[in-house]
Amino acid sequence: MNVVLIGSVLVVFLAVTAYLSYLGFKSTKNASDYLVAGRKAHPLVMAISYGATFISTSAIVGFGGAAAVFGMGLLWLTFLNIIVGIFIAFIVFGKRTRKLGHALDAHTFPEILKKRYGSPFLQSASGLLIFVAMPLYAGAVIIGGAQFIAQSFSISYDVALVFFVAIVALYVVMGGMKGVMYSDAFQGALMFIGMTVLLIATYAAFGGVTRAHQALSDIVAQVPANLKAAGHRGWTAMPAAGSVLWWQLVSTIVLGVGIGVLAQPQLVVRFMTVRSDRELNRAVLIGGLFIFMMTGVAFVVGALSNAWFFANPAFGKISVAAAGGKVDNIIPLYITSAMPGWFSAVFMITLLSAAMSTLSSQFHAMGTAFGRDFLEMGLKIHSKDSTAVTRLAMVFGILVSAFLAWGLPKFFEAGSAIVATGTAIFFGICAAAFLPAYFSALYWKRATRAGAIASFAGGVLTSSFWLAFVHAKESVPLGLCKAVFGVGTLAGKSIVSQVDAIIVSVPVSILLMVVVSLATKVEDEETKTLFGA
Repeated sequence: MNVVLIGSVLVVFLAVTAYLSYLGFKSTKNASDYLVAGRKAHPLVMAISYGATFISTSAIVGFGGAAAVFGMGLLWLTFLNIIVGIFIAFIVFGKRTRKLGHALDAHTFPEILKKRYGSPFLQSASGLLIFVAMPLYAGAVIIGGAQFIAQSFSISYDVALVFFVAIVALYVVMGGMKGVMYSDAFQGALMFIGMTVLLIATYAAFGGVTRAHQALSDIVAQVPANLKAAGHRGWTAMPAAGSVLWWQLVSTIVLGVGIGVLAQPQLVVRFMTVRSDRELNRAVLIGGLFIFMMTGVAFVVGALSNAWFFANPAFGKISVAAAGGKVDNIIPLYITSAMPGWFSAVFMITLLSAAMSTLSSQFHAMGTAFGRDFLEMGLKIHSKDSTAVTRLAMVFGILVSAFLAWGLPKFFEAGSAIVATGTAIFFGICAAAFLPAYFSALYWKRATRAGAIASFAGGVLTSSFWLAFVHAKESVPLGLCKAVFGVGTLAGKSIVSQVDAIIVSVPVSILLMVVVSLATKVEDEETKTLFGA
């Protein structure tokens, strides 16, 4: 690899990012600027910022690697990402969120819940959950970026990890939401270009679209025996319905991430950064196209990498085997092996953009959740400089995320899709904890404070129990079920052990929201005013 070339490109990229962060810092005058960009974001900036925050190395490296295992079936997640994560999110949730956020003068997602339901507990508990759980997602994103840096520069993973986290931490702590959104827009544009080039180059390497997909279909006999036994039917077909792999793909990856995106705090706050519904309408097409190119390309290339590695004499084996059993190394290995040297420099910037745009928003969400929602608004611990407290909380969240990024690869067994797993866990927890209360806050005037609290608590507890004691993907390596009950999972070897927590926890959360709300009365007079009652 041309280290001078990639180093030069990296310096230019970081210089532009630093400048945009400085612009954000310079134009941040108050808490509203720092938290919601003064509610004056341009729809183009908002749409790309939303998409760049949504799509990270977890999508490109983590889920791209997962596509190399599961195959083209992962494209169902792209479909859900566009329909649910963009269209429904912007039109059904976004418009009402913007209106409610403005009406209540709310600056964070937990603050919307608190002011809508008149519950300081919801704000502080939500803020604490975000601060505690989001480092898992952030750690997964960091892993994807650090692994590509390590492979590109032939340095140790630990050195790449420190370098990468330091860069992101510097500009997110400085610039606030304005700096984050400015940088997101720049990084999102680079991501779009990089993924477009990757798609074209991949199909060109096979001699065209038809030949590429035919080559992938032709190696169905190379599916490992253990994957065949689990329901794998080739990389151009869905796993056998009801099989282990089918449940992993559909319940954990497609539904876990496809539905969980609606309740992502770092994405919800984007809706409160624009002036009117018109900006959201204009942002839908941009966001949909962006998500299509980011996830669709990653999943297609991930699946096709099997045919490329198998046909290449230097490897002669499918992707997972070529990457030494490390799913999260498949995309970095494919880029450095299959693409020209100059493209590694381009794609490194694409991955850095994907990771940094997501991490900046995650760290911003963690800082505001702990500093504003938990300490200031929840525990009433006030400071003369609230943004300073938020920045300190960000720094702590960054350190925890970095520690998880260092420890997670050692925690999960070889062959695990660590990045995809960490992402799906966080998305599932957010869906169970927030989605019913969030939707009801926007559309159901009969929703009560007691119902929202019950839904939140029930969703968190159900998710936690299922992850720790039932879902084998987490319960076995965690070891808590083994320590308490003497078995890796309470579901044993049944198919239930493969059913993701979101399949159980979200229905429980919805049921509690409805039943408890109907059994109690609306206490908050402001709620009646908001809904015109």
